[in-house]
Amino acid sequence: MRLDPSDPTSRSFRDAITAELAAFLSAKSAALADVSPALTELTEVAADFASGGKRLRPAFAYWGYVGAAGDHDVPAAIWPVISAFELLHAGVLIHDDVLDQADSRRGRPTVHRRFEAWHRSSGGHGDAAEFGRAMAVLLGDQLLVWSDELACGAGLDPESWRRASPYWHRVRTEVNSGQVLDLWAQYQVGSDDTLGAEQIAAKVLEEKTSRYTVQRPVQFGAAAGGAGDDALAALGRFGLVLGRAFQLRDDLLGVFADQEQSGKPAAGDLIEGKRTVLLARALDGLNQAARRRLESLIGTPLTDDQIAEARALISSSGAVDQVESLIDADYAAAAAALSECELTEPGYLALTELARQCVERTF
Repeated sequence: MRLDPSDPTSRSFRDAITAELAAFLSAKSAALADVSPALTELTEVAADFASGGKRLRPAFAYWGYVGAAGDHDVPAAIWPVISAFELLHAGVLIHDDVLDQADSRRGRPTVHRRFEAWHRSSGGHGDAAEFGRAMAVLLGDQLLVWSDELACGAGLDPESWRRASPYWHRVRTEVNSGQVLDLWAQYQVGSDDTLGAEQIAAKVLEEKTSRYTVQRPVQFGAAAGGAGDDALAALGRFGLVLGRAFQLRDDLLGVFADQEQSGKPAAGDLIEGKRTVLLARALDGLNQAARRRLESLIGTPLTDDQIAEARALISSSGAVDQVESLIDADYAAAAAALSECELTEPGYLALTELARQCVERTF
């Protein structure tokens, strides 16, 4: 299948990833049914949850491969191996929603809320919410395990896998480390006392999002395609700064996007107490009284009036403009790093467009 690099996350591309995940989960469903028909609820929920999304991580991996090897003979094994990034992503999101006690994702109930509702409709015993959380943790764990099985069993030729697999194994550790650092920052325990609030937030951003969303997928694909050390290093720089810009945009959306726009609760990051670069800049830019007031609004349920008040405080601090400037600088740095890579024309065009999508997105 030849894809248009000017539309790197086209419907055709997303449908191909969806088909790979559906086939893999269908096979797992049949295997689980042999153990107990009830277990197929896991794969049904997983298939539904994994059916949407922007497919950015597989896209960076695919076009990284094309950037190194060209788009004429992309092996069939590339499709399942890059789909493993999406399965990993699904497991991480399920766990993330449990940690955040989130009610919605992509405009639909989160997985733990779905299992909670299943408990109630089935007349289950015990606490429905606790059941829902426990089931979501187990399904997230299962998807993390299956993502490795999908990647390792995709059938990529041994030399390509030897070159690419270190990036796959690395990202699985990095994203979990980022989750731990994020939790420490949110609860303000276990953090490094030598680092300021913004430095801690930046480290969380790098480990939890930047490496896992852009850097490792694009390096994985390029390594599988035979990219040399210089190109992989340049793509590493590209991925790190672009992933940072992606998350900084997400931080702004996590405070200012409406639920209809993002599919998640309005001001969800404030309600969940996320210690982002945006929040660190806002607290640093406010006077003492305003800073105390904003701190009092973080990590608690908020009324519409309180959300508006928190947004106004953050805007008045100058933090929004500062974060927009950081995004612009990272975007420029990503473009510069990409220009240093020796890439095929379709790979370069697609990665350039993916970078634009990362920083200009509205949800």
